[in-house]
Amino acid sequence: MDTHTAPRKVEHQQTDRGYVPVYATGVVEQPWESYTRTDHEVWDTLYKRQRELLPGRACKEFLAGVERFGLGDGGIPKFADLNQVLGQTTGWELVAVEGLLPDEVFFDHLANRRFPVSWWIRKPDQLDYLSEPDLFHDLFGHVPLLLNPVFADYMQAYGRGGMKAFGIGPEALMNLTRLYWYTVEFGLINTDEGMRIYGAGIVSSKGESIYCLDSAAPNRIGFGLERVMNTRYRIDTYQQTYFVIDSFEQLFDATRPDFTPIYAELKQHTAHAAADVLENDRVFNRGTREGFASNADT
Repeated sequence: MDTHTAPRKVEHQQTDRGYVPVYATGVVEQPWESYTRTDHEVWDTLYKRQRELLPGRACKEFLAGVERFGLGDGGIPKFADLNQVLGQTTGWELVAVEGLLPDEVFFDHLANRRFPVSWWIRKPDQLDYLSEPDLFHDLFGHVPLLLNPVFADYMQAYGRGGMKAFGIGPEALMNLTRLYWYTVEFGLINTDEGMRIYGAGIVSSKGESIYCLDSAAPNRIGFGLERVMNTRYRIDTYQQTYFVIDSFEQLFDATRPDFTPIYAELKQHTAHAAADVLENDRVFNRGTREGFASNADT
């Protein structure tokens, strides 16, 4: 394991092509003693806001994970303490990183049940928006569901699939990236109590936690593996389409097949726009499209 005595914050840089990600590859020690009072206050503010908002919105598995970890005990949690609970429950481990990881490094971590968490946290004036994932997004958003055995297995299977897709080529990698985006980051789940959130990009965002369930603008469409893998997405706005799973078992079962023939099939088809609704979609809500931009899908 690579360690650095002085972790640095790695984020996007402005170039003549706009903001581009700067990647870091090393694993570092969480510099917990160096967090300032303001850092801890930012965590507490964000935690309190989301913890008050999410009951009745986030899935019960996520909320149970938040409580079991004690993420609201005050201040930024220590990864070492969380790892004791996580390791005993599903065999996962949190590793501190300096910022965005290259695809192959990220996949290798997931395939070996290690979840990378950015060690640094946003500033007080960035509570509502940040262009790259920080500690609150990574830890509060992603980690609670790693206590769920089925979701934990899905994440490992995704990492293994990512290693394979990386070897196949960039188009396969894009198909797999879309799967992660529409499930792990922005997924919804249909439960007996109603539609709930499980995606980390939603549960860590006050605005999208409300928008994804309450707004009439976006589509809410039943999950289908190839449908998701062939749908572009937005990185600059709330999502125009949310895909809805019926259970975490459905999600895990979808990763069992070899994706190689799926990549070959999808290569023959044009990707769907983020806002598209198809004839054979299982539609929970056909969005009004209010406020939608019509270009710049990823």
